[in-house]
Amino acid sequence: MTRPATPAHVPAPVPTALHPMLATASDRRVFDADWLLERKLDGIRALGYRDGDRVRLVSRTGRPLDAGFPELVAALARQPVRHFVVDGEIVALAEGATSFERLQRRMQLSDPVRALATGVEVTYFLFDLLHLEGYDTTGLPLRDRKQLLARAVRFEDPLRFTEHRTGNGPAPLDQACADGWEGLIAKRADSRYVRHRSPAWLKLKCTSGQELVVGGFTNPSGSRIGFGALLLGHYQDGRLRYAGKVGTGFDAALLRRLRPVLDRLEQPGAPFADPVAEPGAHWVRPELVVEVAFTAWTRDGRLRHPRFRGLRPDKEPREVVRETGG
Repeated sequence: MTRPATPAHVPAPVPTALHPMLATASDRRVFDADWLLERKLDGIRALGYRDGDRVRLVSRTGRPLDAGFPELVAALARQPVRHFVVDGEIVALAEGATSFERLQRRMQLSDPVRALATGVEVTYFLFDLLHLEGYDTTGLPLRDRKQLLARAVRFEDPLRFTEHRTGNGPAPLDQACADGWEGLIAKRADSRYVRHRSPAWLKLKCTSGQELVVGGFTNPSGSRIGFGALLLGHYQDGRLRYAGKVGTGFDAALLRRLRPVLDRLEQPGAPFADPVAEPGAHWVRPELVVEVAFTAWTRDGRLRHPRFRGLRPDKEPREVVRETGG
């Protein structure tokens, strides 16, 4: 393997932990040749580490994913290079589109046998290279990192290279949405890899949706089981702001499975900074993150027509803020 032939690389051992670079939500739609456009994927962000015979797969919060996705660990272990760190997204594909609902069947499992027995095939789309054969590559421009990634990794199922196009005018977001994509990610071609959210990476989404923190729940009514709705919020200036409730998008199995989890998190008082007019509500410690789809934000900061999409154990509650364009 040829080492990075640039003065920007830095000799270093394979790191034990890294915080991933995060994109900023944006309404920008026109990009020049200084930007690269990638497909926005609807899955789990994951960093893959290989240090000789040791291979690890972790979420963006550092949670081990090895046991839940053993076929991805095996694919990384088969690579010709023996020391690297890659960044990418784990997805479940359904007719070419990513299905977060389908991926949910794998996300909660930590037993390799049970994970494979679900029959849900997963793909690991790689889009960045942070370390290669004894060198820290995060100081290289993105375009160079992607070129190194394409040469270093042997891409065969379940690993795929995340293709990109160079910006040359309006971003083809409408076509991406029509093709069933989640959206686009625009990245500055010269951007270095930083371990925080950056305006050098922008996300352009097809639909309104984001992660939110569970701060409470209501009792079920009628024939419903488990709970009625989840009470949701996002952080602003260190305080959990109430964003509304979601009661649709759950199946009976999830309602039944989530109730004991919520009961274990129950606390006497509301975690929200805002008053919540829900008589008889149960309050919980804000430790669970979920993803919801919705049509718009109301003037008073509430979700309009929200629908539950899934749990996000890969997201840190304190990082959940309201996403707005910029």
